[in-house]
Amino acid sequence: MKPITVAVIIAVVFISGAFVLTRGTSVRPSDTDPVNNVSMVEGNQIIEIRAKGGYQPNKSYAQAGIPTVLRFETSGTFDCSSAVRIPSMNISKTLPQTGSTDIAIGTQAAGTFKGTCGMGMYPFEVEFSS
Repeated sequence: MKPITVAVIIAVVFISGAFVLTRGTSVRPSDTDPVNNVSMVEGNQIIEIRAKGGYQPNKSYAQAGIPTVLRFETSGTFDCSSAVRIPSMNISKTLPQTGSTDIAIGTQAAGTFKGTCGMGMYPFEVEFSS
C-alpha cells in the first residue's frame, strides 16, 4: 500500500474511535466553568437557555429550594424551538423570533425538570439538587 493510503486509513480509524468513545457522554459543569448558565438575581435563580435549532444547553444544573426563572434567549429563531412546552406545569409559550422571555417555574424540589419544543422534538431539562 502507498504511504498516503495508510495515513488516511489510520486517520479515519482514530477519528471514528474518538467519535464513538465520546458520543453520549455528559459532563456536569463545575462552579468555575465559564459556560455555567445559572445566576442569582434579586433572590431568583435565573437559568439561561438559548433557543434555536433546539435548546443549548439541553441540560442545566441548579439548586433546589430557590425561586427559579427559565430565561429563553432567541436570535432569529424560526423553528419549533420557538415554542416551549412544560407539560408538568401545563405551560405552553411561544417565544419571539428574537428577544428574551422569562418563565417563572417557582421553587423546585430536588429532581429533574423537563420541557420540550412545541413539537416535542427538542427536549431540555434542569437537574435540581439540594
